[in-house]
Amino acid sequence: MTSTSTPTEPTGRGSALLAVLMAAILVTVTASDMVNLMLPTIGAEFGASEAELAWVVTGFLLMFSIGIPLYGRISDRLSLRRLFAFALLTYAAGSLVCAVAPNLLVLVVGRIVTGVGAAAVPVLSIIAVTRLLPADRRGVGIGVVSAGAGIGTAAGPAVGGGIGEALGWPALFWIMLAVSLLLLPAALVVLPDESPSGQGRLDLPGGILLGLGAGLALFGMTQAQVSGFAAPLSWGSLAVAVAALVAFGRRTVRVEQPFVPPALFANRVYRTGLLVAFLAMTVNLGGLVFVPLLVIEVNGLTPGEGALVMIPAGGAVALLSPLIGRLADRAGPRPLVVTGLTLMGLFSLALSTLTDGSSVIPAGAGILGLSIGFTLLMTAIIGAAARELPAEQAGVGLGILQGAQFLGAGAGPAVFGVLASARQQSGGGAVNPLYSDGDGAAYSDVFLAMAVLAALTVVVASRMRQAPQPAPHAEDGRRSPATRTPTSRRAS
Repeated sequence: MTSTSTPTEPTGRGSALLAVLMAAILVTVTASDMVNLMLPTIGAEFGASEAELAWVVTGFLLMFSIGIPLYGRISDRLSLRRLFAFALLTYAAGSLVCAVAPNLLVLVVGRIVTGVGAAAVPVLSIIAVTRLLPADRRGVGIGVVSAGAGIGTAAGPAVGGGIGEALGWPALFWIMLAVSLLLLPAALVVLPDESPSGQGRLDLPGGILLGLGAGLALFGMTQAQVSGFAAPLSWGSLAVAVAALVAFGRRTVRVEQPFVPPALFANRVYRTGLLVAFLAMTVNLGGLVFVPLLVIEVNGLTPGEGALVMIPAGGAVALLSPLIGRLADRAGPRPLVVTGLTLMGLFSLALSTLTDGSSVIPAGAGILGLSIGFTLLMTAIIGAAARELPAEQAGVGLGILQGAQFLGAGAGPAVFGVLASARQQSGGGAVNPLYSDGDGAAYSDVFLAMAVLAALTVVVASRMRQAPQPAPHAEDGRRSPATRTPTSRRAS
């Protein structure tokens, strides 16, 4: 069992910890999407097809989705300092390979290596906040870390489009190499080298089945973006993924010490949060992928100019995330999750209605609202999971939660990409009756589908009710709820 001692980090050290974690997660999450707008340039240089180029993104995301739950589980046994150092060094090595890649194959190998390192950073950052910061600062800490993830997700296409167009795509990887090496000594200073006292054997076969299922699910969805879900490689990968996850589920209930404790899913707040995180990330990534494409293809901007549309969203997330973290500590998860989803739905509907190519302002406002809504709900979900889960389940629980996010990151572009292709081929008008005639009818339909999915997710989020805590008895001399230290957690 992991240690449950109360952290007593000095304020200065806690601030230094958050600065390092935010920078690390910003860099690694940015890397996931930074090459998207440069893929045509890379393809022209290496003479690669669209299907081959997809591996530049797929290879990274594949390792990302496999690695997140594994790192979460391993964090119950190895120190955060060692895991973080391994992650940054691996990420730096992969960035170097990408920067000097002479052909597409080497570039894909480099992206796979960077994915192995990058997968550790988001989940280890959240675990570090929950373990090392005092309880009254965890909400702010989670907000700051979430800001790094939100800015990185929004900034990925912007960084890739702007820097890639100005300096060439290899410059992206040289910059990431330099930043990761600069972060390494800082991480060694702020992170402790104490190893948690995890008990029992690690269920490696269970972890492999979970990683295989998550990875193949993401691979199948990303292949669907290129070839459609009817392609054998798409549906075949998804079928094997389902089989692996079924086998993982059977093993979980049969072995004595499974990779994921079944009790983890007895908590309704956590269980519902997983599904909401997946669906919300599907909508969020749909916006982050299709808004840049919209302003380039419909508004006629260059990749560098299109990157500017994404900047206000990243800035707003950076400013608001710490405030959202404080609010999450006070309001509880459900109100913030429902509010965030409502914002995502309304701004998706605005994108569907107003982005007819006459101005880029609606596109920028739409992605701004989507990003704020997503940060609001994910900060609340992560904070609730950190509070609800016992110490011995926190590592794997937070790992699976973030794994669900990044599966949603793969599902969004895949599902909405298939919809956009079908609508473009049909040549019909937009489904949204409020959309004016324009060249972006297919994009209007994608954003309308995002709005519908956000509305449906609100129904799911309504189940995020925490179990009522037993009221203290005045006559037994117990402390009031405001001062009492809980000795157990009740699953809801």
